[in-house]
Amino acid sequence: MWLMLVYVGITIVLDFLDYLIGVAVESYSEPASLPVFLTMYFLSLWAGWVIAVKLTEPKKAERALAKG
Repeated sequence: MWLMLVYVGITIVLDFLDYLIGVAVESYSEPASLPVFLTMYFLSLWAGWVIAVKLTEPKKAERALAKG
């Protein structure tokens, strides 16, 4: 459950950054803003998962105790 909460939090932050970058690109080239936003959006979903897994993985000491 903790992993999913961290993932949702990270993706909310990354999606807001995607939006800001999309708006900035739109001021230079309106047709380019949608492809840039969508690319950033899907990359942020993937990156958010990778970051969330890294942040919530068990510590090495906990693994050693679990092995016995």
